Amino acid sequence: MPSNDIDIAPVRGDSGFVSGMSAAMQTLENVVAEIALTNIPVLLVGESGTGKEMFAQRIHCLSTNVEAPLAKIACASLNVANFASELGLDSNGDSSNERFGTVFFDEISELDPTCQRSLLYALPDGDARPRRGLLGARVISTTSRNLDEEMRTGRFRSELYYRITSACLRLPPLRDRKEDIPLLVESFLTKYAAEFNRARPTLSPRTLRRFLDYSWPGNIRQLANVVKKIVALGDENLALPEVATAPVETRTEPQETRSYSLKAAARAASREAERGMILEALARTRWNRKRAAQELQISYKSLLYKLKQIGMPESQTE
Repeated sequence: MPSNDIDIAPVRGDSGFVSGMSAAMQTLENVVAEIALTNIPVLLVGESGTGKEMFAQRIHCLSTNVEAPLAKIACASLNVANFASELGLDSNGDSSNERFGTVFFDEISELDPTCQRSLLYALPDGDARPRRGLLGARVISTTSRNLDEEMRTGRFRSELYYRITSACLRLPPLRDRKEDIPLLVESFLTKYAAEFNRARPTLSPRTLRRFLDYSWPGNIRQLANVVKKIVALGDENLALPEVATAPVETRTEPQETRSYSLKAAARAASREAERGMILEALARTRWNRKRAAQELQISYKSLLYKLKQIGMPESQTE
């Protein structure tokens, strides 16, 4: 029987993860679709909360091994005593190819040195001849650490690194793909409304602006938790303190060097009002840009231009 350190579950179909429409994520999705059909080892690199586990599940779902279970192994708790059973190797060191379709090593940088050596031996080395102790499942690993630095300091074996990185995919943090936030919010609102059997809320333009301005240090996981709280509490205002923006740095310029322009203030107020109207129209139309343009009585091309001006790249189109 597997120990408490491993989570084995069959995964069917799509994982349900909405990655986004930014150029970076579209490229990543295309690469995932290509490598999922192969059996090569994949390393997913990214900050905590960027969706590494969800992408591991997505690769498994798109693979030819989808009918077999995906096994998640927490590397921090893996030790030499339970190594063989966790990886589906019997007491004689022979692998059971029918047990797992994919083995997912969560935070492989936390694997202790002895287990790193054992895993290196268990992974195929390019020799087609079968041997005892060879892991037959597809391997997907994740890390939030810099493995180049881990190798330089001797904490991670370079031979193991090259064995698990036939493909290395880097997941960008949410602060670098803010154009995906509205789509992710819509997905999470639908998900948690169904989960809690609640009416699906619509966020106000003020909240949407706060989400777009926030840096999201906890990435997608933090965004999902904030949306979950809004749905559970039924009041978006109770969740807003968590995404408060950092205070603007106080300037130390002498009073006499400052200049004030009524025209500049009017332009700034006009831009802010326009931004608010656009976000309100997008909220009403569930981010359908063509319908929003019709409501605002401007052309679709003009709306895309204005969205780019307020920090919403036009790569996210309907």
